[in-house]
Amino acid sequence: MNVESLIRTDKEYWSKLYHGYANFYKMPMNSDILDEVWDWIFNPDIKFYAIGVKSEQGELIGFMHFREMPSPLRGIFVGFLDDLFVRPDFRGSGAVQLLFKDLKLQAQKNGWPYVRWITASDNQRARAVYDQISETIDFVTYQMHTQ
Repeated sequence: MNVESLIRTDKEYWSKLYHGYANFYKMPMNSDILDEVWDWIFNPDIKFYAIGVKSEQGELIGFMHFREMPSPLRGIFVGFLDDLFVRPDFRGSGAVQLLFKDLKLQAQKNGWPYVRWITASDNQRARAVYDQISETIDFVTYQMHTQ
């Protein structure tokens, strides 16, 4: 397996994976959302990035979306991991660890001292991995709907 930045020809496999990710979180997914997010990945004016892990056969089996965000109390930019998904039949293969290894390299390259992310409290499988590679911080996440 190897990790690399997504390229335009990855869209078909990425779309299938992103549908799986949306289904896991019970979020609606459609071609407008897919096209918008895909455009963000390749827009040089948006600091939104995507890496993928590919099987030995070169098939995209997982992805990670992340971005730069300001940390005002520190006066610096940090990383934020938005989305991570690995095809169910490749879970436990080391694909997630490879993605995180590359994310750490990307963060160092961008000068981010850390990367933050959130996950569902009941996502026990993911949390077991996250607990091995990171630490939790004592904050509660809120979301205010505006529409």
